[in-house]
Amino acid sequence: KNHKNEFIRITILNIKRHTMESANQTVSVTEFILLGLSAHPRLEKTFFVLILLMYLVILLGNGVLILVTVLDSRLHTPMYFFLGNLSFLDICYTTSSVPLILDSFLTPRKTIPFSTCAAQMFLSFAMGATECVLLGMMAFDRYVAICNPLRYPVVMSKAAYVPMAVSSWAAGSAASMIQTSLAMKLPFCGNNVINHFTCEILAVLKLACADISINVISMGVTNVIFLGVPVLFIFVSYIFILSTILRIPSAEGRKKAFSTCSAHLAVVPKSKDPLGADKQDVSDKLTSLFYGVVTPMLNPIIYSLRNKDVKAAVRNLVSQKCFT
Repeated sequence: KNHKNEFIRITILNIKRHTMESANQTVSVTEFILLGLSAHPRLEKTFFVLILLMYLVILLGNGVLILVTVLDSRLHTPMYFFLGNLSFLDICYTTSSVPLILDSFLTPRKTIPFSTCAAQMFLSFAMGATECVLLGMMAFDRYVAICNPLRYPVVMSKAAYVPMAVSSWAAGSAASMIQTSLAMKLPFCGNNVINHFTCEILAVLKLACADISINVISMGVTNVIFLGVPVLFIFVSYIFILSTILRIPSAEGRKKAFSTCSAHLAVVPKSKDPLGADKQDVSDKLTSLFYGVVTPMLNPIIYSLRNKDVKAAVRNLVSQKCFT
């Protein structure tokens, strides 16, 4: 009799456990909760004002830079074409996340629908990957301009630099589509709290109730292709560029050559990480936030303050608007 009772008890426990496991597997996540600065409500109002001001500067600075590179015929060169693409990219990158962050600072319940999270993840990843490739293209442009100036008009013709920019956008978008699709196909069985301001891929992957080894391997390969290869290419390009500049006999020539590359060098080390991370500490999250906002804000300032052509184009644009 005791054995029979024990058998019945074990059978009931197994049925209950199976029922609970089945229930957990059928629960699908329809939205995510973004923690952000939920634990520090006083900081949210301060950072709302600060991030909003920085976002407006990004829109104004990069917007003006795009405008002058389009309207001023003197800036219709490969270098400024790539610069205009970089400014447009910075606007897209910040717009994919900053409005969401600002809204989270004012909203008590910081939820984001599953589809919106996927869209934000795609845009953020695509812009980060595209920028890495675009900076590599800009390094190649400077390499040809300084190391092979006689061949520059042929090598960097419009038929060459336009497809180069288009391929940068296409490659970044394709990589983002693959990574986002892999992430969104995973099952999410209940835990929907993201310890971040936005839907970072690695932070989302940690919520999946399935094996994510394929995702991790795929992102590792993407990291090598879109971050490691461009950085290596930029490094090698500037070794040749610097060696060529140092061989220029006149000091004025060396100064002019350095001035065309210094702005690009100032941007390269600050390239955004396209893979993201799960930020556990408040300081880490704030560092990541400002890292993604300060760089797009500084890019037009760096180029406009250090470039006579851009400053002249801005002055001409302002004078035309004032007299019309």
